[in-house]
Amino acid sequence: MSGRFWTWARLLAGAATLAVLALRVGTGPFLDGMRRTTWLPLAVAAAIALPTTVCCAWRWSLVARGLGVSVPLPAAIGAYYRSQFLNTTLPGGIVGDVHRAVRHGRQVGDVGRGLRAVAWERSAGQLVQTVLAVIVLVLLPSPVRSFMPVVMISVIAGGLGAVVLSRAMPLGGPSRWARALRAATADLREGLLARRACPGIVFASVVVVAGHATTFLIAARTAGSAASTVRLLPLALLVLLAMGVPTNIGGWGPREGVAAWAFGAAGLGAAQGVATAVVYGVMVFVANLPGAGVLIASWLLRATPDAAAHPRWRPPTTAGQKGAAHG
Repeated sequence: MSGRFWTWARLLAGAATLAVLALRVGTGPFLDGMRRTTWLPLAVAAAIALPTTVCCAWRWSLVARGLGVSVPLPAAIGAYYRSQFLNTTLPGGIVGDVHRAVRHGRQVGDVGRGLRAVAWERSAGQLVQTVLAVIVLVLLPSPVRSFMPVVMISVIAGGLGAVVLSRAMPLGGPSRWARALRAATADLREGLLARRACPGIVFASVVVVAGHATTFLIAARTAGSAASTVRLLPLALLVLLAMGVPTNIGGWGPREGVAAWAFGAAGLGAAQGVATAVVYGVMVFVANLPGAGVLIASWLLRATPDAAAHPRWRPPTTAGQKGAAHG
């Protein structure tokens, strides 16, 4: 009951955001954004989405390998395109990630590790995006620049507090909290902070943020904004942060609300922000359409009578796993 309540609450929050925007700025910015979206920015968005999706898939592959549920990069790319398409077409913005995690977990015989791999992969991406956003918002003028010293101090204090708390809590014992802490510590050590994984995860995440920010800047130009890149970049990163809030409807809601506020506070007009967010939403949807092809192909494969004759991929068995199996 509680889970269903929060699901509906998130959806209603997204719908309420769009309704308030429509009342405040009218439907004109929404229609204008749709009208200005031509084939050229859509093609550019699709071209940018290819390397960003590959980097996302690589990041997932690195984390999954560290957790012992490896996924080959080609399979990861297809699965990531599919999850992005589901995220941009279904309410909540995380359905695709859950589908990707559960599907991969079933393929490797460990749904729990599959879920943890996706959760850590997305968390790593969000962390790098937040750090980059804080740096840009400190260095460049924006509506929130005066608050950034407090934000930085809060983030640093929160990180130090988490480290101290994790060291103070006992790792031993059979309690659920102790088991969860042991699992999280092992995941961080082997999946994210390992020398073979951490540099690649950070690099891939930086490329992804750069790709999304570039797409947003192109959307702003397409929507008619003449503001400089220095002025638009902080706004883009603010909107990208808002897109991580799981209260959207197929990607719509917080993105348009924060864009309207940020552009309005920056003196560029709330209507311009809404139009830019609409163009960006259409660009992202088209860029993720290959995921629909992957989804259809997987349905057709499952519907094929001899599909069972093709064994599903399994990760290679390590020496330790072999010994445990024979033991």
